[in-house]
Amino acid sequence: MPQAEQLVANPTYMADIRYFFDTIDIQHMAAKNIDLGSYAGVKKNALAIYAHTTQPGGDMPPEPDRKWSAERSQTFRNWIVAGYPMGTAVAPTIAALAAAAPAERIRKNVATLSPAEIEQLKTAFTGVMARDASDPTSYAALAGVHGLPQTWCLHHEDRFNPWHRVYLKAFEDALRSVPGCQDVTVPYWDISTPVPDLLKQPPFDSYVVAADLGPPYGAGYRTTRNDQAGIDAGLARYSVLQHINSALVQTLWGVSGVSGMQDDFIAAHDGGHMSIGPTMADQNVASFDPIFWFFHCNLDRLWLRWQVNDSATTLTGFTSTLEGNTGWLSAPFNALPPFDTTADQTIAFGIGYEEPAMAAEATLVNKLGSIAAARAFVIPPAAKVSVMVKNIDRLNIPGSFEVNLLADGEVVATRAFFQPNAPRDCENCRKLALVNVNFQLDADRITGRKLSVEVAVPGHEEIGARFPLSALGNPTINARLLLEDA
Repeated sequence: MPQAEQLVANPTYMADIRYFFDTIDIQHMAAKNIDLGSYAGVKKNALAIYAHTTQPGGDMPPEPDRKWSAERSQTFRNWIVAGYPMGTAVAPTIAALAAAAPAERIRKNVATLSPAEIEQLKTAFTGVMARDASDPTSYAALAGVHGLPQTWCLHHEDRFNPWHRVYLKAFEDALRSVPGCQDVTVPYWDISTPVPDLLKQPPFDSYVVAADLGPPYGAGYRTTRNDQAGIDAGLARYSVLQHINSALVQTLWGVSGVSGMQDDFIAAHDGGHMSIGPTMADQNVASFDPIFWFFHCNLDRLWLRWQVNDSATTLTGFTSTLEGNTGWLSAPFNALPPFDTTADQTIAFGIGYEEPAMAAEATLVNKLGSIAAARAFVIPPAAKVSVMVKNIDRLNIPGSFEVNLLADGEVVATRAFFQPNAPRDCENCRKLALVNVNFQLDADRITGRKLSVEVAVPGHEEIGARFPLSALGNPTINARLLLEDA
């Protein structure tokens, strides 16, 4: 987005101020331990920024052709006087999208593939499935990166989206190594529609693992999944489509368990896995089910849609959506093992999706559980409440589980949580042993009612909703009204 030179009377960070700092500015000042790439950094240094950029006489930026205009300086001053409002992003116009650099690869909707594209996709999948498990480009080896036997996957943290974006490309590259399939791409399955008939046919309906995964799977494990009625019931139970819609209109990135895009996104991911199960509900073996790749391709499409609408398709633009930690985009915390690509390199990745143009009608929001006293805020008319179940010790839970929020004994919301059957054996799980689960509900659904929490483990009926909270570190409940920037 070009730097605006018009005077803005009521500027916000997301709509105006973040575009005042380009990559040159951010890198130059980062060397001086001054962060110009995030809301927190610009707010902290706002008075110094204004002093050094005010025209005439300002000494920053040093290049004459990059000096701030009087209109820009006054706009920045207006932002300071107004109390540093965060605001919301403005989605780009169709014209701006059309002018963007074309993607190197375009992925299509699996439901709209031509007969020739279907045959090529079948050839590619059949080809990698036929390779020996010792071949790193075989289906067995690639699926084994996510779950057993390698378990490299990253979940419930900032690098979740980048890691899976790289993983998808590695799998797609393997498909392209099959003769005659050099231009094939992984299609996406729009989870808001029924599972296409194609994914119920070989080689996409199931897969027999060409390796011994050990107990309880053993050799020759065959993937299974629910029928459409079971999938639909799960999607409704875990509010998957609602979480997707909520994620797409969030201004801020957020992290798992905190209000923001990624919390809703991970909730949709976890609920989707649980709904498609049984194999997809089990992190140890989920990636062996061929539907895994179409499901995750759709999630990557949705993440890219959010990036476009939030002007976050460059590293500079993306970083500006991070209100808190940005360290995971820099070495050594940006690693995505076992891949060489790093998290920051995935933000502009050269992959696009064939879908109707993403128009600028999206109305982005910025709901916060707390806000600086210097910032003006409003309580929305249809107020929502964030009810966070904090510090669940998940290491004692044998597999993926669900958390139920009850009001006067009635289940009013359910969140799924995707994890291995033995989380203590998972390095990433051990690092993130204490997790938060965030519910966002209309205030009138819970006001004046007695709240409680249940943890259930589907498939373990003897445990069920009676899983003792004392075995989970005695988690706590935190409830707060969600606010919006004025």
